Order: sequence, then C-alpha cells, then structure tokens
Amino acid sequence: MLNEYVRVLKAKGWMKKNLPFLYTWHAYVGYELDLYESFRKPKTITEVAQANSLKKDLLERWMDVGLSIRYMKKASKGRFRTSRSFMLPSGKKNPQSTGVILKEMMELHIPALLSYPAIMTTENKQTFDHEQHGEVVAQTSSILEQVAYPVIYQLVKKTKAKSVLDAGCGHAGYLKRLSKDFPDLLLTGIELNEGVANEAKVRCREYPDLKIECQDAFEWESSESRDLVLINNLLHYVPQERRGELLKKAGTWLKKGGGIAIITPMRHAKYGKQFSSVFNSFFSAFDNLHPIPTEKELKTVAAEAGLGISSIRPVVKEGGWFAVYLEK
Repeated sequence: MLNEYVRVLKAKGWMKKNLPFLYTWHAYVGYELDLYESFRKPKTITEVAQANSLKKDLLERWMDVGLSIRYMKKASKGRFRTSRSFMLPSGKKNPQSTGVILKEMMELHIPALLSYPAIMTTENKQTFDHEQHGEVVAQTSSILEQVAYPVIYQLVKKTKAKSVLDAGCGHAGYLKRLSKDFPDLLLTGIELNEGVANEAKVRCREYPDLKIECQDAFEWESSESRDLVLINNLLHYVPQERRGELLKKAGTWLKKGGGIAIITPMRHAKYGKQFSSVFNSFFSAFDNLHPIPTEKELKTVAAEAGLGISSIRPVVKEGGWFAVYLEK
C-alpha cells in the first residue's frame, strides 16, 4: 500500500513539473499557424478554422488549453480572443518575432533530446541539416544579437577599429548595425550556408560598402588585414580539434594589435549552467555538431594560435553566453 502511495505521489510530481510545457506548446502552435493574430479581434472557432483551413476539433482543443493557461479568453457571442499578447510571440510575418526560438526548440532541440535513448544504445547520432534548419538558426541568432551587439559596439569604439570581418555572419545583423553606427568602417561577412548568405545579401542591399561572401572560414583568404574579427555562435559547428586551427587562421586576418571577439555559450561556467548543459546535450546528439567550449579550452586553443584572452564577460547570464576577446 505504501509503495502505491509513493508511486502516485511521484506521478503527481511529474505532472506538475510538466505543466510549463503547456505554455511552450501552445505558443509554438499559435506562432506556427498565426493563431494569436487570427484571434487578435474576437472571433469564433468556426470562423478561424474555415479561414485558415484548420481542423475545427483540434483548434477547439488548442483553445481549451489556451483558456486554462490564460493565453486566450472568452469574448461575447461564442467568440474568443488573444489575451496577454505582450507575452506571446508575434506573427510569422514579423522577422523579429520570438516565435523562432519556439520553433527551434520544438523542431530541433526537443526531438534531438528525445532521441537520446536510441543514440545511447545504438551510437547512431543524427545529422544536422544545415540547408533545412540554417535559416531558423540564423533567425534565433539575430535575437541574441540584440543583447550582444553593445559589446561589439564598445569594442569597435574602444579599439578605434577601421575594419571588421564577421566569420559566420548569418544574416549579417552585426555588420548592418555597425554600418549604421560607424559609416566609415570597412565591413565584410563570410557565411558558409549559401541560402543564409544569399538572404544576408538581400538584407544588406542598402549597404553597398558591406560585402557578403559565401565562403568557408578555413579556406577564405584576403590581401587586406582587419582590425577586428567576429566569431559569433560558430564554435559548436567546428570540431574541437580544429578550433585552434580556426583561431590561427583568424589571426592571419588581423592587423598587428588587432583582436578577435567571440560570442559563445560555455560549459561549466559561472553562470547559466542549466541552459548551457542542455544546449551542449543537444549538440552532442548530432554527428556534425560539437560540444560547446569551456573557458580552459578557449585559453588553450587561443595560446596555440598565438593569441591571449584579455577579457571574458557574460552576455546572457541565464543562458551561459559569454563574450570573449582575444588579442594578437
């Protein structure tokens, strides 16, 4: 009898621990189908289901959850509307929507973490599809950019840099903002993913002096040296044994006295251990992604490349993201 009571207590405990997932699931579905936008003004479930070619019974179930967690509320005449819109992701038409984080979590992170039993028993890891998911990852990186950019801005200002190279530039968000704040900067971005590089070129078409090249950082060459090289959200795509090689290569792009700014999550760091540990678990589920670095590893590979770490500062404490500055 005691064992049955303990089992019920444990089951109830796990149910409570999983309640937060309802909020994430509801927001993900709402973002993917633009349901929060559809219910911005009071509408019936039938109206929204017909207008968007959705299954009415499933939309009703989604609405039931939304009412229970107060993301949705009842209006008059059998209609419903979005509640607490400030907390919810905006529609997919908004390129700055936080919904892309939910999309990455639900379509990439959680499935990968759920694959652990199969991976641990068969050793058959997944392969990260850069063509399929590169665009979403680039969009989520742009959100981190909002909090990391001030660090880059201050570095450019402090070092009086005249030229900046962004290796793995994604959609070139850092470079666009630098171009606005420092119109005389020589700016170049290199990006391996062709689709992401093409999107960066489209987004930078109003900046003719900002060059984007679809290139592999390990192979890229230039006759011009730079004052500052950015390596943001890139190290987990690089095998641990090649990170020293990457930094050594980046060192050849620098002028004397130049530096390298790295934005990356770090393992076993002072802040954000929970997030960084699960982030690292996600990367480890793929055969073409790699563990995030520790501070000790960064110091070792920097020394191998003839560089010294002059500063390490948190960018997002909750997530274990840090800005590391290396000097030649």
